[in-house]
Amino acid sequence: MAVYVYTVVDRTHPQRLDGLPGVGDPPTTLRTVGSEKLSAVVSDAPEGLRPERRDLAAHHAVQERLMGDGAALPMRFGSITTDDGAVRAVLEQRTEWFLDRLRALEGCVEYNLKAGQDRSALLRQILRDSEAARRLNDEIRGGRDDPQLPFVLRELMDGEVRDRQGRTAETIVDSLRGFAREEHASQSAGDDFLNASFLVEQGKEKSFRAAERELAKGLGPDYDLRLRGPLAPYSFV
Repeated sequence: MAVYVYTVVDRTHPQRLDGLPGVGDPPTTLRTVGSEKLSAVVSDAPEGLRPERRDLAAHHAVQERLMGDGAALPMRFGSITTDDGAVRAVLEQRTEWFLDRLRALEGCVEYNLKAGQDRSALLRQILRDSEAARRLNDEIRGGRDDPQLPFVLRELMDGEVRDRQGRTAETIVDSLRGFAREEHASQSAGDDFLNASFLVEQGKEKSFRAAERELAKGLGPDYDLRLRGPLAPYSFV
């Protein structure tokens, strides 16, 4: 039967699973599949599993229990393989990689930071700062009959937006890097120009959050910084 994988831990981990249900309706029973140095917490994989609230809650409850007792590598919801033998084979083949990751995640949580900026305010700023952009804008508003002008202005403005937001993203990450063990950049979406995750030691969480608040204050009201955490360190598995 197909196997659902929740987490990978060191064999010395307590692996307390009592009272925890697995995903599915009715809930599946949790068990472990082990190699010489590692264990994976698994259950049978229910058919037609979907990311509904009850199953997401069960998935995360298993991981939170295990991470509360020591380092654990959380698998994303819906991680399914063929059988126990396939799980054991991966544990054996990638033992050193798993152990390295467990050491890196020991005592850490993930914080995710997304950042956006009021685009209208940014465009006004570019027009104030860029003589070339102001000249093109004035020519268009003055009625100059050149169909290329709007295209040239748009290209110039878009380039300025990318450059400025890229520099701001670097500044944000640089300001927080000293409070994190690792960082991971993901593709930003929508109006955001930054989507970054930070692996933060639990003893440094307060300092990390304070640094983010100070950073947001310094950037000003045109910026929208949204910090989520503490989270399971999915980005660092």
